Amino acid sequence: MKVTVTGAASGIGKATVLELLDMGAEVLAVDLPNSNLDYLVDSKGEKLFADVADQDSRNMIIDKSVGFDGLVNAAGKIEVKKLMDYSISDLRELFMINFESAWDLTSKIGATMPTGGSIVNISSAGAKIVTNSNVGPYSATKAAILSMTRTFSYEFAPRGIRVNAICPGLIETPMQDKVNNDLALSQGISLQEIVGKRVELIPMKRFGTSAECARIIIFLLSENSSYITGQSLNVTGGWVTH
Repeated sequence: MKVTVTGAASGIGKATVLELLDMGAEVLAVDLPNSNLDYLVDSKGEKLFADVADQDSRNMIIDKSVGFDGLVNAAGKIEVKKLMDYSISDLRELFMINFESAWDLTSKIGATMPTGGSIVNISSAGAKIVTNSNVGPYSATKAAILSMTRTFSYEFAPRGIRVNAICPGLIETPMQDKVNNDLALSQGISLQEIVGKRVELIPMKRFGTSAECARIIIFLLSENSSYITGQSLNVTGGWVTH
């Protein structure tokens, strides 16, 4: 199996790369210039430093992924601020990184995938529910990812290529650390308090891990999910059930 993973330097992307390498897959691990991909030393993983928001960089990713069996669109950006403080420029940047890049890679890499290929997009629980408005534009990009996933699953199904998404909830990642810190600051409470408040939202009473998300992604990439396409699987500890 040959798989391209964006956002590979940390969080869910990194965990997915590690799971793929453990099972013997060949991986193209993509992240921003100056990102830390040193964990790939002496592995089958190939590093590619590229900015998914830049067309020339995306073209490099596409060229290196011709004929690959899998794609994981894990690169993303989040902003936390009062809803009315978001500018149109903020919206455009978030949609460029979170949605436009995934659309471009899905369409062009998917076009060269062999039968049995699989694409997994990283959406968010925020695409389905609202618990605060401070990440509203981010959530909008992730809702767009779900629509895109359904559209491409329909387009690629006759060729035997599947397209699915996962919707992570509160997962222990550097991105989630940023959200926790920003929310604590905006609400004028301690980091410990904001984490406690958020954990209370989850029936399982804990944050998830990147590895737990990665194992679901591996399932969706594998033949074990050969009759699943166009779906969004919640990885939320019971927080989201629809």
